[in-house]
Amino acid sequence: MKPTALITGASGGIGYELAKLFAKSGYNLIVVARTEEKLLQLKTELEGHPVTIIPQDLSEPGAAEIVYDKVKELGLTVSVLVNNAGFGLNGYFDELPLLDQQKMLQVNVNALTELTHLFLPEIKAARFRSIPKGVLNVASTAAFQPGPKMSVYYASKAYVLSLSEALVEELKDTSVTISTLCPGATDTNFFKTAKAEHTKLVNSTMSSESVAKAGFLGFVKGKRVIIPGTANQSMAYLSKWLPRSVSAKFAHYIDS
Repeated sequence: MKPTALITGASGGIGYELAKLFAKSGYNLIVVARTEEKLLQLKTELEGHPVTIIPQDLSEPGAAEIVYDKVKELGLTVSVLVNNAGFGLNGYFDELPLLDQQKMLQVNVNALTELTHLFLPEIKAARFRSIPKGVLNVASTAAFQPGPKMSVYYASKAYVLSLSEALVEELKDTSVTISTLCPGATDTNFFKTAKAEHTKLVNSTMSSESVAKAGFLGFVKGKRVIIPGTANQSMAYLSKWLPRSVSAKFAHYIDS
């Protein structure tokens, strides 16, 4: 029996690349995203490999439970959960539509929390010894400081990092790995969705392939926090020592 990895936001970018890496390493896949057509493209690309697709918009309340129920209906058991789905919005907090920001929190925070809570018991019970099992949460370097003009997004990623690190401590006496991938600017559709193509961040992106590879290898090695790229690692380190008011000013600068 092969282990199964469930990956959200698998239709493109980091999630798409992570799906290919987990498949190459022998995991069966359950892939979740809004667009069925893109999931089918991934399944075609991985022809001959077991791939179950679940089209689901995680911004809808109750979406996590729908995904969980579908997995149970199919008789599948998850040993690795990759919470990759997420998006950002660029603009001043009081000018962005509240509903859009609530949808962002639904994906970035609520769905991630609910999926982790639903699948963690079976992940803990999985009997694979030589194959890593656990949860890989995708946060961001945004998790390390406040983010003016993307305030809710930055706050949501701080939540992901904090939750993940707390779970590491809670599960320290088990064989479950909890890793948090904190990429910086990455060449995906993120900036288009966030309406942030004009920001300075787009000039220093990493490829989604390299970010996914760092995340996958870090998870396999049991790393607690994974920050791809030397520049991103340096900024995350500096954020620990800089006054948060200074960090906020810098984030405002690069997001403008």
